[in-house]
Amino acid sequence: MLTDERRMQLSDVLRPAAPPREIDNVYSADQRARLLDIVHTGGPWKLIIAQHFASAEELIATMSGVFPEGFTPSLDLFLTPTFRGYLANYGAVLYPQLHDCFYNQRFVDMAKSYWNADYAKPQLMLFNINGPCANRDPGHLDSPSFRGVRHENAPTWLTSVMGKSGLFREYLIKMAQVITWFSLDGGSGFTYWPDGPLRPPNRVLPPINNRGVVVQNEMMVHRGEANGPLDQQIPAGLAFDTVFTGDPDDNDYWLLMNGDQQIARHHTDELRFLVHWSAEVFADYDELKKNMEGSHDLSIEQAIDTLTKDVNARGIKLAIPDDPLHDPEFIATLNAAYDLGGPSTYPDEAPISAFQLA
Repeated sequence: MLTDERRMQLSDVLRPAAPPREIDNVYSADQRARLLDIVHTGGPWKLIIAQHFASAEELIATMSGVFPEGFTPSLDLFLTPTFRGYLANYGAVLYPQLHDCFYNQRFVDMAKSYWNADYAKPQLMLFNINGPCANRDPGHLDSPSFRGVRHENAPTWLTSVMGKSGLFREYLIKMAQVITWFSLDGGSGFTYWPDGPLRPPNRVLPPINNRGVVVQNEMMVHRGEANGPLDQQIPAGLAFDTVFTGDPDDNDYWLLMNGDQQIARHHTDELRFLVHWSAEVFADYDELKKNMEGSHDLSIEQAIDTLTKDVNARGIKLAIPDDPLHDPEFIATLNAAYDLGGPSTYPDEAPISAFQLA
């Protein structure tokens, strides 16, 4: 059990380089149309959690939250109809028609300004999309990147625990995101904790249609908010292999499919569509060189060893198993050593969607 002092220490680790900066009119109407066209024609798209997590322990390691004593969470508990796809990755745009969206001078300038840095290079661009949707996320971090250990070569749970621990700040790669939402829902915004999750949250207030933030989401607990009619937020039949795709017969409609079975259909006006652009940022040329040449990199083995030694030093006996990257007990123990138990408060207008624990 973490002491109050230790919890506050860990809360203070989770503070971004600067508070989010709100921006308006992020994309042109033409850019939005091209983005949506790729999503409509390029699917089907898988659920976010189906893409990134193999166990509940791996997912929970990216979150902060407390469950009833004796309750064992499963991935089903977090199953919500939110889907993801990549538009650019590894510094390269994957769809030529989005060249201007990814290699975006305005975004690069905002990323450098956010960090007061000399250099920035676009790294990835992805989208999240859903119709009416519950949000049972108590708050999470995006995957931090460290020199040598990053989402391209390490599981999400590990980079998240590394970020929460505060032990690897020397290796943390500066990142800035431009996060943009397209949503007509009058009650669905964005909750974030810029001063740490044990201090009061802020919100980007709805409607969040072509509005966004410049932010360091890897070191700030945040969450989207539920949207749409309550009775449609978890469609009947939703499963881990449910996919999201454009309706081939109508460009204004979107389908949730289980194989050949349609379980939901939504109009574009019912969607919550998030576009996430991310850049690596470098304070000066020396930092750019150090990040790119690989001479000061951390290995996954070093990261696991550092975390295990820290946990043992805090009186928790933990041995490194044969497969530490996928061992549920090992993952859960490491996460518990750095988990605050969730943010202290949520906005009254944006509570966590109800869990069904029975």
